[in-house]
Amino acid sequence: MRRRDFLSSLAAAAQPRPNIVLILADDLGSADLSCYGSKDLRTPAIDSLAADGLLFRQAYANAPECTPSRCALLTGRYQQRVGGLECAIGLANVGRYDEAVWLQKRDELGLPSTEPTLPKYLSSLGYSTAVFGKWHLGYPDKFGPNHHGFDEFFGILGGAADYFRYTEEDQAMVLRHNGKPVQTSGYLTDLIGQKAIEWLKKQKPGKPFFLYVPFNAPHNPFQTREDAGKAEAQWRGANRPAVLKMIEQMDEQIGAILRQIDAMGCRENTIVLFMSDNGAPAGGSNAPLRGMKSSVYEGGIRMPLLIRWPGVLAPKSVTHQVTLMMDVTATLSAAAGVTGAKFDGLDLRPEWRGERPLRPRTVFWRYKREKNRRKAVREGDWKLVSENGKEALFNLKADPGEKDDQIAVNTDVAERLRRLLSNWEKDTAAPRLRDFPG
Repeated sequence: MRRRDFLSSLAAAAQPRPNIVLILADDLGSADLSCYGSKDLRTPAIDSLAADGLLFRQAYANAPECTPSRCALLTGRYQQRVGGLECAIGLANVGRYDEAVWLQKRDELGLPSTEPTLPKYLSSLGYSTAVFGKWHLGYPDKFGPNHHGFDEFFGILGGAADYFRYTEEDQAMVLRHNGKPVQTSGYLTDLIGQKAIEWLKKQKPGKPFFLYVPFNAPHNPFQTREDAGKAEAQWRGANRPAVLKMIEQMDEQIGAILRQIDAMGCRENTIVLFMSDNGAPAGGSNAPLRGMKSSVYEGGIRMPLLIRWPGVLAPKSVTHQVTLMMDVTATLSAAAGVTGAKFDGLDLRPEWRGERPLRPRTVFWRYKREKNRRKAVREGDWKLVSENGKEALFNLKADPGEKDDQIAVNTDVAERLRRLLSNWEKDTAAPRLRDFPG
């Protein structure tokens, strides 16, 4: 080891491990924050992360739906490697495509506890860990957060719940605290924020913590704090006014969490991240991008990403570095001192800081639901999209709205991307699906 590297390693070892607060919105569109240009709502707490840190212009969810994105975020790898989690787990633990149905019948639909995860890595380094909010990585207790490195869990098991009754559409109550049903009252967004703050207040000075706060707002049902006492929740359709209010009320809780971090005196050693799990459905906004939730067009997979990292990322900075959720995982792990982990994601700290040119990326998406098979590969500015076998090719630099299909005039580019996608699918084949009869 060179002397300079040796001294750098000693200096790093002398620094306290950073606290990490990872906040996730649910179905928040890439244009549904005022810091991203929205004119019809105010999100001052979230905007403050942009003012104090880094705003991403080309950040992507690993999938266009909840479960697979969360799988990639926690594992730092393509969710395809796990198997069976390529679309949202359905109401009451239902598999929504062939492999997922097969796993559900075997009582294996969820994130196996054998998978290495970010909270497991951090826990091994002495971190306190907790998650407050939406889980959606398996209903059975064996797939729950407490089996994935989290010391504490309060939240809902599945994809959505009534914000006051904590029930899914089948009326099953899915609010849990460390695996056990919870009897409480209040607006779910507020409860998530309050529980997170209560946990922060219990943290011991000098002991690093990892706090994961996956809000379920603004996912349906469309309910705001003012809807308390109403008999019916709106589960279907679109409701733009409610979505805006739900985002603003989530922002209030995020503001309270940020104030608690300041009150603890640990702002300078705490990394705070905010992102969404996929693009918005009807009622949200992904403008001017094409597509929405469940689509592998940009509107379905592009997400807002903001990071406040004092001393590392400059205030009011912007990056166009292509960044996926799994890169966030790899980067946070590196910052915390995790070694020996195998990630598909990359440690992008030098690129985020502007110390290196933007790193060229080749990245992939595949989404399965019922009979739908949607795939995409991005290499540099080129992106190939396949919708149930129908292909289109776009140059995202010239055509960010994906309106001008170039596949007929750039056949060589399309063929190269097609091969890359095919090879990636082979490389990420899940071991636990080897016996799948399909």
